Amino acid sequence: MPQPPVEMADIIRAAGAAFFDGGCKWLTWFHVKVLTAILYCRTAVLGGHVDACSRCGYQAISYNSCRNRHCPKCQANARDRWLDARCRDLLPVPYVHVVFTLPHQLAPLALQNKREIYGLLFRASAETLLQVARDPKHLGAEIGFFSILHTWNQQLLHHPHVHCVVPAGGLSPDHSRWIPAANNFFLPVKVLSRVFRGKFVAGLRILHAEHKLGFHGKLIPLQSPKAFSAMLRDLFRTDWVVYSKRPFRSAEHALHYLGCYTHRIAISNHRLVSLEEGRITFRWRDSAHKNKKRIMSLTVEEFLRRFLLHVLPRRFVRIRYFGFFAHRRRAECVPLCFELLPTSSSLPRPTCSAAPLRPMWQCPKCGGPMVLLERLTPVQLRLRSPPPPVIQQS
Repeated sequence: MPQPPVEMADIIRAAGAAFFDGGCKWLTWFHVKVLTAILYCRTAVLGGHVDACSRCGYQAISYNSCRNRHCPKCQANARDRWLDARCRDLLPVPYVHVVFTLPHQLAPLALQNKREIYGLLFRASAETLLQVARDPKHLGAEIGFFSILHTWNQQLLHHPHVHCVVPAGGLSPDHSRWIPAANNFFLPVKVLSRVFRGKFVAGLRILHAEHKLGFHGKLIPLQSPKAFSAMLRDLFRTDWVVYSKRPFRSAEHALHYLGCYTHRIAISNHRLVSLEEGRITFRWRDSAHKNKKRIMSLTVEEFLRRFLLHVLPRRFVRIRYFGFFAHRRRAECVPLCFELLPTSSSLPRPTCSAAPLRPMWQCPKCGGPMVLLERLTPVQLRLRSPPPPVIQQS
């Protein structure tokens, strides 16, 4: 893939010192930490290492990555390792993609209480899927799935939602057989929507009663139990958005599709078009008009403000596992699923290569794997860098 014309680090540099030195009152120390990591990613500031090709002997110096999960340069390797680890759990059945979205009325509350609201979003959506799937009127089975949190839309605005990827079927209550879902149908969306709404609102009531929610600015009146209850009643006036796509063709196709979602950040460098006169231009996809590609231009300050809306709290887990994919049950239930699945299934059992992951960096000359020879500190890198050009006075 060609090098993008603009990177996030360029935008941060364009913001200048005034952006960090009190110019933005909403900027926190954690925001600064994220922006600093992106700015220094793969530069001499973080040190580096000398690598050599194991085939042709070509040597090169490369800089270390920041490994921050909000950095657009550091997600590809993490994604590849996650996909490789999940490959062994793929079941030879169709997979379903279900999306649970919070209504826009809750967006300000979610921004002020990210850990609590996003955690509740995970719990409410997972409990909804598990409960509706166990109901004999629908599937009557115990299911397993994993969920991924996204908090943005294509314009970088705040849009919290959870992507759930679920095998189309589950274990019977006594774990004696596999119950497949109906063709091209998994669970009724309207039922999921109403159960999800009820569980989430009930969770909000508990959080408010236990004084675990913070209210600032325009939300201060919601500290009153009466005002908060009135806001919750308004949430029942509309149906909440739950979207379910048609089942994927195979488990491998589901995993390949999910690779676009697991370690995605708010925007990648390859969507950035230009940075001119203090404005950043980027591409976005208009889902309301048949995914037509459009161009948007924002000031650097507004672009960074929108980007930082999606910085997650420290140690917040954004990929979670439920049902028979939960960590404490996976070792027991996943092999049982393989045993109970019919051998005459039209979908072949997914095969995972036993070969190691492809090298993180391949030789630009022969394509061979590069191996580490020596680690370099930032001081050593500066000593090895070429001297600055001498400008001769005329």
